[in-house]
Amino acid sequence: MKKVSVIGAGTMGNGIAHVFAMKGFTVNLVDVSEEALKKALATITKNLDRMVAKATITEEVKASTLANLTTQTSLNACADSDLVIEAATENVDIKLKIFKQLDELCKPETILASNTSSISITKIGAVTKRADKVIGMHFMNPVPLMKLVEVIRGYATSDEVLNEIMEMSRKLGKSPVEVNDYPGFVANRILMPMINEAIYTLYEGVAGVEEIDTVMKLGMSHPMGPLQLADFIGLDVCLAILKVLHDGFGNPKYAPCPLLVNMVTAGYLGAKSGEGFYNYALGSKDIVISPRFA
Repeated sequence: MKKVSVIGAGTMGNGIAHVFAMKGFTVNLVDVSEEALKKALATITKNLDRMVAKATITEEVKASTLANLTTQTSLNACADSDLVIEAATENVDIKLKIFKQLDELCKPETILASNTSSISITKIGAVTKRADKVIGMHFMNPVPLMKLVEVIRGYATSDEVLNEIMEMSRKLGKSPVEVNDYPGFVANRILMPMINEAIYTLYEGVAGVEEIDTVMKLGMSHPMGPLQLADFIGLDVCLAILKVLHDGFGNPKYAPCPLLVNMVTAGYLGAKSGEGFYNYALGSKDIVISPRFA
């Protein structure tokens, strides 16, 4: 595999493109928005500059990484790819539409992967004529720094494709973990109920935002409290994953907290919207508790 396409130029997509390009792959970063592609390239360049400044890479590596990257606004750019990784919005209808198109466009031998954090790989594979070549590659954010890749095996995914993606993940410098296809996989099946319980703890008045996060940081050695982590993941993403868990298992323990539902409905999505449980003032290095919870 030498040619890779990444669908979606958001936080995850640009991080995945960065990692592949830095390891010498020819990468197409595809998004319908020219503005999103420009922003993604600026982010990748900024992250490479930071790595140069820390002497973790050289200027030559930075230059070759950027030379390996091209941007496209059409899925047609994926036609000759050996591997396509979809990193679009966590919306099942959007993902199914993309995979149907990719199945028609790409070579029969092309492996189609999804960076989904919770949506069934089996369901995605079922809309294609190559379910044996559909697999999950769930990278962690920030992709250039985090080692874990959850490699999710759909019901029809072949051993050959699984082994190839596991080996490729290692070549990227990642630590892949094989996971079977059930709602939330492993990472979010465990993480999201914890975040949801933290939100319930706030909702029921047991403690405040800072107190809840402090307990988990100092008491459980978490690098970031669950409420701040939810803000960085995106409260809309947390809600979407909890809905997948709730629908998939039919268990009320996964029911999203009403406070989370209200915040997403009102547009308070965390860091990306400027406010969630914390307030992210533009240009400020200090993160403070949202006035709503102070």
